[in-house]
Amino acid sequence: MGNLLCCVQVDQSTVAMREGFGKFEEVLQPGCHCMPWFLGKRIAGHLSLRLQQLDIKCETKTKDNVFVNVVASIQYRALADKANEAFYKLSNTRGQIQAYVFDVIRASVPKLYLDDAFEQKNEIAKAVEEELEKAMSAYGYEIVQTLITDIEPDEHVKRAMNEINAAARMRLAAKEKAEAEKILQIKRAEGEAESKYLSGMGIARQRQAIVDGLRDSVIGFSVNVPGTSAKDVMDMVLVTQYFDTLKEIGAASKSSAVFIPHGPGAVRDVASQIRDGLLQGSHQ
Repeated sequence: MGNLLCCVQVDQSTVAMREGFGKFEEVLQPGCHCMPWFLGKRIAGHLSLRLQQLDIKCETKTKDNVFVNVVASIQYRALADKANEAFYKLSNTRGQIQAYVFDVIRASVPKLYLDDAFEQKNEIAKAVEEELEKAMSAYGYEIVQTLITDIEPDEHVKRAMNEINAAARMRLAAKEKAEAEKILQIKRAEGEAESKYLSGMGIARQRQAIVDGLRDSVIGFSVNVPGTSAKDVMDMVLVTQYFDTLKEIGAASKSSAVFIPHGPGAVRDVASQIRDGLLQGSHQ
């Protein structure tokens, strides 16, 4: 219907190329335009001015001979003031961009080791963008943004990298666990040493109190009972304690204490041994 009325419509964010007898004449902006076809005028084609994105996967290898797939996303658009160049100079815009991307990536990545390639994705993207900007501006296109979205090494390489990372983390965990156990053992040893020290202090004080009590008893008995020596009083006190001990052992239902040797004749030896031990303790 538009051809019969010699009118054409150009949509928003689109321009059209008008030709007269096959020669470019004008870039038609969005809207309605008169197109007298009987005078040799016609629309050669339309060109979108919208932002477009091209995703490219390029296989290459790194400096350490690891094959990787580099995924790049190129955002580009045709320039309105150079629309005729963008329309007439390039027949396959996406193929042209892809060729430049392949060229830059395969020139940049082989200079880097695999780990460096992951760290320098932005530098690779910048190199691709600069090369594309120089090349595509001559054809009426603007490169808006270039992104390296992923670097995919071979599956076996990824598995090996994960295993290396896992082994490093396990080694670190084992080291931390060993340090924790070391600290725990040190604290336990310090606690045991402190406990034994306090226990020793308590035993020493207990023995000192026993010695002091016996000394006071001996002195008091000697004063109140004339003619008795300190040795006699000490023997009597020790024998009394000896029989008190036997009484307590007999009262216990599950006692396993045994005195060897045991008997009336052994009381003198027991008293002598206890007295000697206490006297030695009092001198220390």
